[in-house]
Amino acid sequence: MDVENLNNMMIDVLGEIGNIGSGNAVTALSSMLSKRVDMSVPQVRILEFNEVAAVLGGEEELVAGIYLDLNDEVEGNIMFILDIESAINLTNMLLNRDYTVEELDPMAISALSEVGNILASSYVNSLSALTGLKITVSVPSLAIDMAGAILSVPAIQFGCIADQVLFIETVFEEGENTVKGNLFLLPDMSSFEKILSSLGVL
Repeated sequence: MDVENLNNMMIDVLGEIGNIGSGNAVTALSSMLSKRVDMSVPQVRILEFNEVAAVLGGEEELVAGIYLDLNDEVEGNIMFILDIESAINLTNMLLNRDYTVEELDPMAISALSEVGNILASSYVNSLSALTGLKITVSVPSLAIDMAGAILSVPAIQFGCIADQVLFIETVFEEGENTVKGNLFLLPDMSSFEKILSSLGVL
């Protein structure tokens, strides 16, 4: 499959996953915070894997990455990646504090991992509901490193991962805090085709 052949219908269908998943994510986030959280309309694109680093600001950009494995009827990986400013803003929202330093303490890292798990699960549950496929996620792993290093984890498994990545960019806002979340769904090749077939695209 070439990106050029991923037609408008496919983008629309995958975009619906982004909309529903983001809606579920913002509901979960609002519930966690007991505060109103606003969300922009998610931007959904299909990318080549080698374009991901550029979307994140380049391979040397410092980011926080939350990484989960997908299992059962869909196998692959899902990554929720934040720039450091967004990661700090998100932990400030979660912990009700006002840190501006570019460093996350253990409590912040724990909170970030937990919310990353909840947000990623919101998207996976939406995908599962729309496709009828059973999908489970692993315990999340969190790393703070350059984008190139974060992306090397799925790259090591690239032999069994599709060339195409579903990219969903969502901006959450709560008070003065703005969080730009980048979600990347990387199914293996057979799972990618299974998803599209279940959605009636193939």
